[in-house]
Amino acid sequence: MPDHVTAPARSAAEGAHEVPCTHLDTVARFFRALADPTRLKLLEYILRGERTSADCVEYACISQSRVSVHLSCLTDCGYVTARRDGKKLRYSVGDPRVADLIVLARSLAADNATALTCCARIPDNQD
Repeated sequence: MPDHVTAPARSAAEGAHEVPCTHLDTVARFFRALADPTRLKLLEYILRGERTSADCVEYACISQSRVSVHLSCLTDCGYVTARRDGKKLRYSVGDPRVADLIVLARSLAADNATALTCCARIPDNQD
């Protein structure tokens, strides 16, 4: 093949075995941040537009202190950003890949719902 012609792009799964991941703990932490149903609910809510913590309290129907803990986690882990607006913090998703990740996760979960529901190795997550 000539030098200027490139081979077809390979999927991430095909190329994953070629690049050793030296940060598996970081990737696992990335997913653990999304493993809490309340955090996932708040993240999906924030994906639809900028929100204050008061908006999130009303939406999630949990206490302000619990919302603050979850928003802090989402912020610390890089899923959302917070900006000061007077006395309020406004939360938004700064990276569009987060939305892509949520859409993909929902699709995969739907395709594997029966197996996920029956999996005894993953405990139910309680808030």
